[in-house]
Amino acid sequence: MPALTTVAIFSFLQHWNEFIQPLIFLNTMENYTVSLGLRLFQTSPADPGEPKEHLLMAAAVIASIPCILLFFAAQRFFVRGIVMSGIKG
Repeated sequence: MPALTTVAIFSFLQHWNEFIQPLIFLNTMENYTVSLGLRLFQTSPADPGEPKEHLLMAAAVIASIPCILLFFAAQRFFVRGIVMSGIKG
């Protein structure tokens, strides 16, 4: 069970942060993933004279909240899976 939970966490994080495949396959902005939306937000010219880095950082923090919540929810399985793997450090 701990090993499967660890694999599920890593799989979720990999799919959540995926950028290239959705960029290739999705053709409408309504279907964009979070990472594509952040990139679109970064490159869209809302107001050329106004800096928007603070808005981009706020959006990045909000986008990372599901990953952080998943880790804290499954932390005991994750740590148990690492301990059971036999990696000495």
